[in-house]
Amino acid sequence: MEAAVIFDMDGTLIDTEKYYRVFWPRALAQFGYHMTDEQALYMRSLGRPFAPAKLKEWFGPELDYAAVRSCRKRLMEDYLEKVGIDLKPGALELLGALQEHHVQTAIATASDRERTVKYLGNLGLLPYFSRIICATQVREGKPAPDIYLYACEQLGKVPGECFAVEDSPNGVRSAYRAGCKVIMVPDQTPPDEELSGLLYAKADCLLDILPLVLAFSPAL
Repeated sequence: MEAAVIFDMDGTLIDTEKYYRVFWPRALAQFGYHMTDEQALYMRSLGRPFAPAKLKEWFGPELDYAAVRSCRKRLMEDYLEKVGIDLKPGALELLGALQEHHVQTAIATASDRERTVKYLGNLGLLPYFSRIICATQVREGKPAPDIYLYACEQLGKVPGECFAVEDSPNGVRSAYRAGCKVIMVPDQTPPDEELSGLLYAKADCLLDILPLVLAFSPAL
């Protein structure tokens, strides 16, 4: 049995998750709402229809989710155009090693395809992935399992043959519910007891993932 590896993007391969923590509150402030840091952290990888529902639960049904999200995207994009985007440590080395061992890899991200392709392209990561799956391609985003189930299908794998590499609670829950083997590389917060129970492994850095994948596929 040969494994495949499905990666989240923000906070896992590229160091952008921390900016969502900043720019969701800033965008909401422009509409007169105050978002706590705890609430901002909860939004990590939260997809449709859960993100708009959660914001309306917190701030009221009159909240214009599309307008707030558009503002957040504009503020964050303007900032990143100035400061640039960094890879997470070990990302290129891990992807190169997986490619050398002929391990299939895919992206499963809460971001839209335009942004995903732009960022991966700018950082030279596109050639490492045989499939790019975005939340806009499935009915429900993370933490629903749809995006990982679709990614497995596109790779021609059953979920139990796929490692899912995630950094956030919503991403972990999505991959776990799909039946993937979830490896968490924590970014903003460590896993609590409940989340730890969903993990195949917790890795301190991306390079720690390679021996786990190779051990699962002895022929590689």
